[in-house]
Amino acid sequence: MPPSPPSNDLQPTGAPIPELIGGGAAMEEVYRLTRRVARSNASVLLLGETGTGKELIAKAIHRLSPRGSGPFVRVNCGALAENLLESELFGHVRGAFTGAVDNRTGRFEAAHTGTIFLDEIDSTSPKLQIKLLRVLQEHEFERVGDTHTVGVDVRVIAACNRDLLGETEAGRFREDLYYRLNVVSIRLPPLIERREDIPALVEHFLRIYAAENDRDPLRVSPAAMRALRDYDWPGNVRELQNYVERAVVLAPGGELTVDLLPDTISGQTPRRPGRTSDPAALAAELVRRGIAVAPPDAENLHALIVDRVERELIAQVLAACDGVRVKAADRLGVNRNTLHKKIKDYGL
Repeated sequence: MPPSPPSNDLQPTGAPIPELIGGGAAMEEVYRLTRRVARSNASVLLLGETGTGKELIAKAIHRLSPRGSGPFVRVNCGALAENLLESELFGHVRGAFTGAVDNRTGRFEAAHTGTIFLDEIDSTSPKLQIKLLRVLQEHEFERVGDTHTVGVDVRVIAACNRDLLGETEAGRFREDLYYRLNVVSIRLPPLIERREDIPALVEHFLRIYAAENDRDPLRVSPAAMRALRDYDWPGNVRELQNYVERAVVLAPGGELTVDLLPDTISGQTPRRPGRTSDPAALAAELVRRGIAVAPPDAENLHALIVDRVERELIAQVLAACDGVRVKAADRLGVNRNTLHKKIKDYGL
């Protein structure tokens, strides 16, 4: 049996959680729900834009829960193709497919007695969604290529940066799985809704990257702080983190000044990529944004940026063509067989 959870009795439910930065009103509800849901075994659905800190909240829920001493396992569902993701989640047996030379334990087994965090759950295919539904309902599954049933005791926390209910209503995500995941949902506000937390976040990241680069923390000039607070932050906290690290690395002195910030923040170029009508400039801006908000150690940038853009393009064109694939292929300018394969690969 999992150990008892850490006591939260002395903490107001809306009080900040250690290791999470921000004490503004927009985060109070997040903290309140995080503390309450942590005491249960209920599935949790985290909603919010990319870079808002969904993984940090998932870790906090796990740490404050009765499962806190067990494993916390993260899986980015959007970074792997369907067949690889199925093996990653559920494991496989030798000979299950080409390249399966040994038995492999999946992430669900690795998370036994703990928590599994399924990021970008909307990227899963209909076939995989059926297996996920069974795990949530029956707490069991079969490894790829095996008939032996494996039982697991795992709490599931899922995350999505798009409107998952809208995806369900459009038929792109299973309704029964949506409701099994969405026992409790927590919406993480974008950074633009919590500007009052920006100074604390900046100071936090300055300390981290000063220590990593063996230098004293930078002071922030008033002009730089104004620019940081006025910026729209489409990449949210992750974008802020990356730009603070950049400033620490480039600063010649002991102060973070406006000239150390990207032009989009200092106001020398448009803030939002949608303000340009030049396709080449738009593509360059999308790639730059994608790299800026990606984890620093990401090694799958093609999947994180190009594959996502292609999936979204196909999904929107299909919707505009009322699901008629022949029409969508013509609109996209691709071979119909190619489109059929892409639809299958992306689980559309």
